[in-house]
Amino acid sequence: MFKEFKEFAFKGNVIDLAVGVIIGGAFGKIVTSLVNDLLMPALGILLGGVDFTQLKYVITPAIGEIPESAIMYGTFIQSIVDFLIIAFSIFVFIRLFNRKKKEEPAPEPEPAKPSQEVLLLEEIRDLLKKNN
Repeated sequence: MFKEFKEFAFKGNVIDLAVGVIIGGAFGKIVTSLVNDLLMPALGILLGGVDFTQLKYVITPAIGEIPESAIMYGTFIQSIVDFLIIAFSIFVFIRLFNRKKKEEPAPEPEPAKPSQEVLLLEEIRDLLKKNN
């Protein structure tokens, strides 16, 4: 069982997958920062100074020590923008990858050598044509 696990864990595909997960996590942080720190503030300014992180629907207001209950739909909008950017980036990457994959033509297999019987039959055919 340990041998099987070792073979599985150290195959190239598993290592590639691990690298992809790590890079994907870092990419997600970059996109989150892009959305939170650049896009949403710029969009907020265009919409008249709206701060998306503060957009919420208060269900029950805060009373003394009890915090308010609210639906934070501004944060939800930011998460949707994050998702759309990441999904579009992955779409573009996969599209480019598939296009590159299609451009590489598969090598044509060499024609199979004719068998001894076929060679002999061709020789007989050629001799018969020559005699006629």
